[in-house]
Amino acid sequence: MNNILEAYLITLLNNLMNRLTRITSILIQLQSKKVVTAKEIADRFEISLRTVYRDIKTLEEAGVPIGSENGIGYFIVDGYSLPPVMITEEEANALIVSEKLISNQGDASLIKDFNSILIKIKSVLRSFEKENIAKLENRIIPSYKKDVFESNWLSQIQKSITNGKVLTISYHSIYKNEETLREIEPLGVYYTDKAWIVIAYCRLRKDIREFRLDRILKINSTSQTFDYQKDFSLSKYFSRFTEPC
Repeated sequence: MNNILEAYLITLLNNLMNRLTRITSILIQLQSKKVVTAKEIADRFEISLRTVYRDIKTLEEAGVPIGSENGIGYFIVDGYSLPPVMITEEEANALIVSEKLISNQGDASLIKDFNSILIKIKSVLRSFEKENIAKLENRIIPSYKKDVFESNWLSQIQKSITNGKVLTISYHSIYKNEETLREIEPLGVYYTDKAWIVIAYCRLRKDIREFRLDRILKINSTSQTFDYQKDFSLSKYFSRFTEPC
């Protein structure tokens, strides 16, 4: 269960970073035009209109003066400019620890996404903070895990979970030593001591199945959407294995 908790925390952190990046990008997009429609934002980030409204509300609650005109779109009130991002040294240190954990999880897409946002955060630190971060980076080593199965699909699968897009995958089963083409509806991901696992509804088997990411040979997003299983959660899913018979 410790591995499951660790994976859950890493996934949660990654989702929060993705949303932070998106909200910041929405703010920049609003500043780039006189008026931006909700549909423009939704199409750019491949999100629902409901998510757009939620993100706009988040920006408004953060103090960004956003105006709106019914049937036209959103706009930034004149005179507002994007303030510099400021984080504490302690927060930066926490990100370095997270970086070490993520670098040891075996999925290249997660490592790439995290390193990208970390570079952006480091860019706003003061000189002495950058020196301290560099010192800390060389003095933290995560527990070494042998035989970690490498993958490169986690970022795309997470995007499918949030956007409700069906994925097609070429999957290699080591039990039958065969490759099959599947259409899946991703519901959640977790990490074992060696590999990332996606829990998904498999349209071929017509049931919820688990797929190891390192056994996915190819993956493509489709234009098909699926309804969110709102009652699905990892805690409920794993409770089936811990409840007494």
